[in-house]
Amino acid sequence: MRNYGGLVHLVGGFARHSGGNFAVLFGFAASVLALVAGFSVNISQLYNARSSLQGVVDAAVTSTARDLTTGVIKEADANKSVQTFLDANSTAGILQTDQIVLDRLIVDRTANTVQADAHVDVALFFPIFGTGDTKRVTASTTALYSDKTIEVAMMLDVTGSMAANWRAKTDKIGDLRNAASSAVEDLLDNNIDPKKPRVRVAIVPYAEAVNTGGLSDSVFVEQAGGSDVPPPVENTPVLVSSGPTAPDKCATERKDKDGYADYSSAAPTEPRLNKQGKTYLARVNRDDHMDSCPRPELIPLTADKQKLLDTIADFRAGGVTAGGIAVQWGYYMLSPSWRSAIVDARLGAGPANFDVKKVGKVAILMTDGQFNTAFAGGRGAPRSQNAGQMSRGNAEGICDNMKRDGIEIFTIGFDLDDPSMTATERDQAKSVLKDCSTADTSSLRHYYEAATGPELEDAFKAIVENIERLTVAK
Repeated sequence: MRNYGGLVHLVGGFARHSGGNFAVLFGFAASVLALVAGFSVNISQLYNARSSLQGVVDAAVTSTARDLTTGVIKEADANKSVQTFLDANSTAGILQTDQIVLDRLIVDRTANTVQADAHVDVALFFPIFGTGDTKRVTASTTALYSDKTIEVAMMLDVTGSMAANWRAKTDKIGDLRNAASSAVEDLLDNNIDPKKPRVRVAIVPYAEAVNTGGLSDSVFVEQAGGSDVPPPVENTPVLVSSGPTAPDKCATERKDKDGYADYSSAAPTEPRLNKQGKTYLARVNRDDHMDSCPRPELIPLTADKQKLLDTIADFRAGGVTAGGIAVQWGYYMLSPSWRSAIVDARLGAGPANFDVKKVGKVAILMTDGQFNTAFAGGRGAPRSQNAGQMSRGNAEGICDNMKRDGIEIFTIGFDLDDPSMTATERDQAKSVLKDCSTADTSSLRHYYEAATGPELEDAFKAIVENIERLTVAK
């Protein structure tokens, strides 16, 4: 017990004599902890300031690039545009009013880029040692702009399944009118100079056929039991849809000399040889088995917003779904091969040449169901194909040609989960839309589904935004 007692005495004595040392150690540790805490606060402060600054500079440069692209501003106004945006957003995040300084702005006309370098001087919450009370934070960003023009063809489903169903409390044709009208407004609002429109839009309403309107001279009217191709040019004049005996101005597939669907965008005046080696012109067919012609007429590329809106307002639902024919006419509206036919019909300047550096060509295909109607199948397809298989095959074949020519294709499936459709029909409807659309990228979607009217409007809006992004990015 004596030994243990001595040990206790020694320990107690050490504790009494070392109290001052503990105080010194505690003070040192507290100083270090305060330093670490202050350093951490400063790091967090600088990180948040850098993040806020980068976000504001990114937005300023992107906005300016978009304004340069759309023609809202000229290159000489770019510096002022960026500075105005920085000033207006100078309190973003933890930034203080009028803190952001624009150091440099470069508009590169060769690379079509806008680059901005900016900084802020951040007042530190905890100045440490001799580092000063402030720390400079910098940000730099570059965005592309473009002087491209944009041509958009909208292929819109006006078939019977789009009709209003008051029992189900749906009005899909009304939903389409609203969504398509909003898309036209958004697209054409980018036009600053009406005489030099940057954006033009074509509309192709479709059901069992496409009403060609002023392009009806391009349509060859088949006679029951007659040939699938127009007669030779030296023979009797061709019966066309503009003639006094034509039943309407509608068209179905264009057929080649063997009766197969023609996937090309060749001009209706292109000379071809029939089976007898005689020359005829490649007009588009109006099949003699066609029953129903949709009322709204197609509108070739135009910047006339009211004309497009009036056509959309005239949409009425009826007929079956000939999606392959719709895609064919969407292709014609974007192909320079049809420019002469459109100009001759006094329906505008027609499509520009294919040139991805100067023109962004975009097709939007929308449907609410399975493609189920066609009057000709593609070459090489089995003769046993039904009309739905032919229609889907034709659409996919033409879409492949469009994408080959540099046309970007977006597709929208509207209410494809409708319980009135079988699982097979739903799968086929979705499959053809996915196959027709351009492949998605990390930043761009091309295939959309919408179950309701508001979702359909959102899909069109997203596509319009993607068109602008695509135009700047390529």
